[in-house]
Amino acid sequence: MEALARDGWEVTAASRGGGRAENWPGEVRARRLDREDDAALGALIGDGCDLVVDMVAYEARHAEQLTGLADRIGSAVVVSTASVYADGKGRGFDTMGEPDGLPQYPVPIAEDQATVPPGDATYSTRKVALERELLSVGDRLPTTVLRPAAIHGPYSPLPRELYFVKRILDGRRRRVLAFRGESLFHTSAARNIAELIRLAATRPGSRVLNACDPQPPTVKEIGAAVDAVMGVETETVLLNGPAQASVGSSPWSVELPVVCDMSAAERELGYRPVVSYQDSLPETVDRLTRRLSGQDWREAFPTLARAYPDLFDYAAEDAWFAVRSA
Repeated sequence: MEALARDGWEVTAASRGGGRAENWPGEVRARRLDREDDAALGALIGDGCDLVVDMVAYEARHAEQLTGLADRIGSAVVVSTASVYADGKGRGFDTMGEPDGLPQYPVPIAEDQATVPPGDATYSTRKVALERELLSVGDRLPTTVLRPAAIHGPYSPLPRELYFVKRILDGRRRRVLAFRGESLFHTSAARNIAELIRLAATRPGSRVLNACDPQPPTVKEIGAAVDAVMGVETETVLLNGPAQASVGSSPWSVELPVVCDMSAAERELGYRPVVSYQDSLPETVDRLTRRLSGQDWREAFPTLARAYPDLFDYAAEDAWFAVRSA
């Protein structure tokens, strides 16, 4: 919102709560909107607008809402996900927990990589259905579909960095990381996604683009970067293989790399990242630290707690260390 407003766009930000972020310029208008209410969305668009940025579209029906208003929308930018990708055997994020279900993606993953089939079964299949519906009417509604991976930033409802931040705040000075801490799960800074949105807004088109940071850090590097921001030293114990139950399992711990190719965004939009992962951390760490003050992490970050319920199984870690040192 801030970037678009700086570029001279008249911005209306719609959400279920209707609130506004503390860093938004004063000229940004905030409106309350129930995305599932077709009539309310149509009323918000009114006689027309030059651009719709949709960060909560989830399935084909949401695409149909937008395409149904195509005669009143100049162009759109819609956020999808890198979890739509499938490997050569059809494996993807949804099959990671199955026998022989671990996807083996090319490094890096380009936008022409195969995707999982569209459908209603999972988050990934619904996002594919969303994408295909939007791209099928590119002549009537030019839409840039963005595929971020592990989104991060100070306002994220799923702040994976809490895995390290809370351990430090709790006085934990040892941690365990699976796969020798070398897992690569491409990160996507909210500020870099915003830059892609800003560029796509001025260059409408029907396209799919990855939306990730310039160089993904390993999980070991992420831990070291958080340590540096918080001014501590933490001993990191590295497992040669996978996590042992919850011990060693972080939100980035994947056995095989998930790294996205950003050359298409550079070529088509002139994209250059505005922030590195490490440079974005201080603001995120500060906000996480303040949010945790005086409340349980599950209350502060319910989305994260649902996705990773065993994130802080200290009893299991202590038992593992006890056996290791016996």
